[in-house]
Amino acid sequence: MINPDVKLNKKLFDKRADQKATRDGFGEGLVEAGKIDPAVVALCADVTESTRTEEFSKKFPERFFEMGVAEQNMASVAAGLGVSGKIPYISSYAVFSPGRNYEQIRTTIAYNDSNVKIAGHHAGISTGPDGATHQATEDIAIMRAMPNMKVFVPCDAIEAKKATMAAAKIWGPVYLRFQREKTPIFTTEDTPFSPGNAEIFWQSRSPQVLIIGCGPILYDAIVAAKELDENGIGSIVLNCHTIKPLDEDKIAELAKKCGAVVTVEEHQITGGLGGAVAEALAKNYPAPVEFVGMQDVFGESGTAKELMDKFNLEAKDIKTAVKKVIKRK
Repeated sequence: MINPDVKLNKKLFDKRADQKATRDGFGEGLVEAGKIDPAVVALCADVTESTRTEEFSKKFPERFFEMGVAEQNMASVAAGLGVSGKIPYISSYAVFSPGRNYEQIRTTIAYNDSNVKIAGHHAGISTGPDGATHQATEDIAIMRAMPNMKVFVPCDAIEAKKATMAAAKIWGPVYLRFQREKTPIFTTEDTPFSPGNAEIFWQSRSPQVLIIGCGPILYDAIVAAKELDENGIGSIVLNCHTIKPLDEDKIAELAKKCGAVVTVEEHQITGGLGGAVAEALAKNYPAPVEFVGMQDVFGESGTAKELMDKFNLEAKDIKTAVKKVIKRK
């Protein structure tokens, strides 16, 4: 059943429920952060409308910097702002930032612990028809391995707004991952969001498996959990919105309770959430794990629905992974 303590959307399983892209939540959160703290500034690499920095640029034109198609320069300029009392947010497609400007993020931002927030947009394969060159599926791994970097992957537009605002209050570099497509809004303004603390969204009476997810695909994990419950297979679904620092204590505690784990992400399983969870379990409580995610392949052109189906990232695939891992207990 849905965990009542997290106050999820009552229309969670209603197909007519509202949908909104996580990038929209970023745009709203950026404006709110700017209202709260005048030190917040924004930089963009010629994609202000796509990354939803446009509203900030209108609201605070003197605090917005259009850098053009120059992601490497954008990161370096932001690094200087970040060590000079400002709280800069830089925005571009995730394949370009952190994809193209990795070295500048590493050397000028992370190495100097500069107070920069990096918003990687259009992440995952659900970017769709733009194809593999524009589908960032390695960005979590890139940023998770970087010292001083924190990594947030919000599950819907409301949580994206909260994560964006929370980043302004955290000293040091933060990577925020957003997606282009509209996805279900299944949290509410009252749903807890605390960086570093994973939240149980679903818990059966007799859980046999722990399902850990991040990003909008977490919705499919909850749908899968409900359908599994109806067929006598209990589970716990954990919203792991913070990949780094990972909530290792809660993951170990729930893995002990369930005895098996499935990770779910719209990202390569190597180095992403799956890799992070596997490392934590190896250290704290070894348990069988199955990984739902990109299996060492690039994406393709197609609709978001077609691609999620082709690469086995839907509720049906999560159920298959659950049944498989339970047999390994």
